[in-house]
This record gives sequence, C-alpha cells and structure tokens, in this order.
Amino acid sequence: MAAEFDSRSFLQQLTTAPGVYRMYGAQDELLYVGKAKNLKKRVSHYFLRASGDARIEAMVSQIQRIEVTLTHTEDEALILESNLIKELGPKYNIVYRDDKSYPYVRFSAHRFPRIGYYRGQKTGEHRYFGPFPSAGAVKETLYTLQKLFKLRPCRDNFFAHRQRACLQYQIKRCSGPCVGLISEADYARDVRNAVRLLEGKADALAGELTVEMEQAAEALEFERAASLRDQIAALKRVRESRSLTGGAEDLDVVVVAPHQSSSCVVVMSVRDGMNLGHRSHFPRHPPHAAPEELLESFLSQHYLDQPAPPEILVSHEVDEEAMIEAALSARAGRKVTVNHPQRGAKVRLLEMAQATAAQALSTRLVEAASMDERMLELQRALDLEHPPRRLECFDISHTRGERTVASCVVFNEDGPLKSAYRKFNLETGEAGGAKAEASTDVASGLSPHPLRAAITGGDDYAAIHQAVKRRYARIKGGEVAAPDVLFIDGGLGQLNAALEALDQLEFSDLKVVAIAKGPTRKPGLEELILPDRELPLRLQPDSPALHLIQRIRDEAHRFAITGHRDRREKARVSSSLEEIEGLGPARRRALLTAFGGLPAVKRASVDELAKIEGVNRPLAERIYAHFH
Repeated sequence: MAAEFDSRSFLQQLTTAPGVYRMYGAQDELLYVGKAKNLKKRVSHYFLRASGDARIEAMVSQIQRIEVTLTHTEDEALILESNLIKELGPKYNIVYRDDKSYPYVRFSAHRFPRIGYYRGQKTGEHRYFGPFPSAGAVKETLYTLQKLFKLRPCRDNFFAHRQRACLQYQIKRCSGPCVGLISEADYARDVRNAVRLLEGKADALAGELTVEMEQAAEALEFERAASLRDQIAALKRVRESRSLTGGAEDLDVVVVAPHQSSSCVVVMSVRDGMNLGHRSHFPRHPPHAAPEELLESFLSQHYLDQPAPPEILVSHEVDEEAMIEAALSARAGRKVTVNHPQRGAKVRLLEMAQATAAQALSTRLVEAASMDERMLELQRALDLEHPPRRLECFDISHTRGERTVASCVVFNEDGPLKSAYRKFNLETGEAGGAKAEASTDVASGLSPHPLRAAITGGDDYAAIHQAVKRRYARIKGGEVAAPDVLFIDGGLGQLNAALEALDQLEFSDLKVVAIAKGPTRKPGLEELILPDRELPLRLQPDSPALHLIQRIRDEAHRFAITGHRDRREKARVSSSLEEIEGLGPARRRALLTAFGGLPAVKRASVDELAKIEGVNRPLAERIYAHFH
C-alpha cells in the first residue's frame, strides 16, 4: 500500500512564484494540472481546508506526489497549463477536444486572385479572412462575394487552360478573367471592394459605389451605371439580411449550458457587426463541474489556438479573469477583455446564445440516451457480460475486383468516432502482385506474415481476411484500442475469413458477428451469424439493437464506397497515360499538374505538350497520337 502524501512537508518548501502544478496518483497516473500566480497559496487551498466539493475531495485523497514547473509570468503559466491539459488529458481536468480547425475565406496570391474555402495552416503568400464558426458561414460568404463582385472560384490550373468562359460566367457569378473578358485593373478593383466588405466597411463601400454610379450615368456609360446600381441593391440586401447585433463590432459570445456529465459550451461569433453563427463544444469533464470552471478552462484552451477578438462576452463570471485577459492580450498583440454584461444589447446576445446552447445540449442528451438504450439492448441480444463501449465494422467495396478498398468504422457510446475510421487499399493480383509486402508484428511477437499480399480481384473473403489482419495486428501491438464487438458486413464466408485472421494473430474472447441481409434483402430482416450458433440470430425489426447494427453497417458501407470511388478515379486518371511508351510517373505528374487534369491533356496540341518540362517533341507527338 502506498504511503500517504505528506502535504505539510511539501507545502513548507513550496515557492510563492507563478507556475504550473501536476498532481499524480498511486499508479503514477496524472490526476490534475493547474496554474497559479502564487503556487504556495494555490496548492495550500487543497490541503488546509475542506473544499466542500466532493469531486475535489476525491481527487485530493488520491494524491501521492505533486510536481511543479516555475514560469516567469502568469501568462506563461496559463499557456503551459493549456498545453499540458491538451497533451496529457488529466483525469480531473476539463478537456476540450476540437480537432477540426476553423475555416477561412482565402484570396490566392495571383494576379487574378481566386476566392475559396480554406481550412488548415495559413501561409504568408495568400490573404485570409476569418476564422468563421462553420463551413456554412464560409460558403454563404463566398456565394455573396461571387454574386456581388463576380470573383473567380476556379483553381489556377483550370484557369490557365481555359479557351472559353465556363458556366460560372454564363450564370453571372464570374467576370471571365480567364479569357480576357475583364481587365486586370478592373478585376483588382473588384477584389479590393470584396476585401472592404469582409473588413466591415460595407456602408463606406455602398457610398463610393453610389458616387461611381452617378459619374458613370453623367458620362453616358449606362451599362456600367446599371451594373453598379444592381451591385448597390445586392449589397443593401446582404446588409439587411444579416442579424442585427446592437452595434457590436468584433466579439465572441461564450456561454455554458451545464449538465452533471455532459455540458455544452457555445461560441457565437460577431465580426464587423454581423452574426456569423455559432459552434458547439462538448468537453470531457468530471461530474458536476461548475459553469465558471467550464468557462475558465474553455477560454484558456480555446483562444490559445484561435485568435481572440477584442471582446469576449461570457455567461458566468470567471475567477482568473485578469490572468486570462493578460494572456490572451499578449497572444493577440492587442487588448482583449472578458465581460459579463448585465444590461443592454449585449445581454440579448448572451440570451440568444444561451438558448442555442440549451437546445444543443438537449439534442445531445437525447441522442446519448438513445445510444445507451441501444448499447444495453445489444448487450442482451448478443449475450455480452457488459454493455459494449466500442464497436467496429468492416466492409469491402470494388467494381468487378478493381481497386478493392476495405473500410473499418468505429462507434462508441457517443455514436460514430470518425477520427478512428480507417480505409485499407488492397492490392489485387493483376494490379499489384509484385507489391506484396511481408511484415513482422514485433509488438505481438508473431513470426513474419504477408499483411499486404496481393489478393485475387473480387475475392471478398481474402479482402476481409487481409483487412482484419492488418487492423488487428496494430491492435495486438497496442497501437489501437480493441473493440467489444467486431461486425463483418457479409455472410458465413466473410465471418470465417475474419475468424481465421484473428486466429492467426491469436486473438481470443472477441465477439465477432456477421451481418447478412437475409433471404429477401429487405431492411429489418437482417440475419446475425455468430460462430457459436448453428442458426442465424434474427432481431425484431423495431429492436434498438438492430437499428444500431444497421446504422454501423450502413456507415461502413458508405465509407468503403467513398474510398473505392476515390481510388478508382485516381487510377483512371493516370491509367490511360500509363499506356504511353516513355511517359513515366514524373512526366505524367507534370502533365496533369500543368494542364489541370486528364481532359485538358487530351485537348492539348503537340506544341502545348512539348512545352512541358521533360516532354520532348517525339514524346509530345506520341501523347497526341494516343488520344487522337
């Protein structure tokens, strides 16, 4: 039994400097990470008096040691705490996992800039506006910019090889710069106006366009004046259709809808006086976490990854408000304030966001209750010892054996766990027999076996065998969590192939179930084939367990088909070029990059083909002759 933690001795030598403390339990598991501007004072609170919080008392009773890291300032402590929480996921901390980055509107670095949706790491060569709270907000903005200023949405390689204007020009969503229907100066003017709209200068822009319209009319340029008139009218409609925000400019509204086990934090973004929508977050937190604690953790973690606006409205007052403001201000390079308004238009914004959070939380709880019911029903149907917490399902997709893809989808108590989905590209004997690889599972101590050996095209049994073997070799090595139930979309043959793969990996005690469509292949009449049953198991059509099985089966089917189509299309783009003598992978890639795809390569003349680096005149003639 571990010795009790000597808090008195520890506190006597603890410094009063700012820093971060980490509390560890008996098995050296990380219990909690916290920050403090005075470490001695903050940590003493846990031991010198009762907190009255059952969660904190339970945590303190498990402490076996505490480590501290000193920082120069409170801001550094806040940043270090946030990074450690995200990286280590302590048991008693509130953890926000938002793997998706926020989307932006991007103007490309081109003499005729392209506008487009962008998500990812920003680079200095392009211009970005955002972040936006959702993909829908970005797409609505792009639609508006195209409608108002007719900026091109096409990719640069498509733009460079146009010989006539595309459909976007025909429906008046592009001004046709690819074929010279607008000058570079006029296009640059439209880009500047679009930027001004995104910067919130819509009123000034409307005034300038009105002056331009009047000047064009006086100069008898009636077509230009009519175009400006339509632009002004459209701009007015856009401004009127946006939600009014009581004069607020740039701010975020952050509210909490608390629940004992699954709370919701909503961020509503207002930029340049326009409500851009919201995003909901569902943090992992200990039971009965206080709303103030949820908010403080969110502000600390979220805005160290995302740029903070000048003002953040919060639904509850936070204890470390001054420290958070200082850290976010230092991070943003300007002043950032955190406010809890009591009256006025900003309170109405808070109320609107709180109603949104309450609705999102209610929906989440209903879905969670439904999933819990289905998991319990599945436990009874399959005679499991405990309710399952993780399910996996495999499916195979191919077209007459071509480019076979296996999918593996994962469900847990919250539903689909998309970050754990995996696709397996399976080589067939015709396409990739020479590519077979042997691999040794070092972690499991198995002898070498061909995890990626080529299979016969259309052999679903061999495909399931290889996919399951590749997946569960990683699970055997401890790289991936094992499921409670493994579903296979198929019949007895697919089930036996999966079982054989698991036997070779020495997997035991794993429930494996094949999902067959039944005699009539109608939904609700599925048959579950289990190794330990002579006859298939049939559940009632209204069974919650059957609904869950159908959902995971359909998701595996969708994911496999999507992966197969992507792989097949990529193969078909290059397959016709592979038939041309002397055209290797590097030259094929150069052609497709330069012309923007296979259709443009087919249309290219011999002279155009010969301009590509690595393609000489005789090779260009062979390419042209191949397609003509």
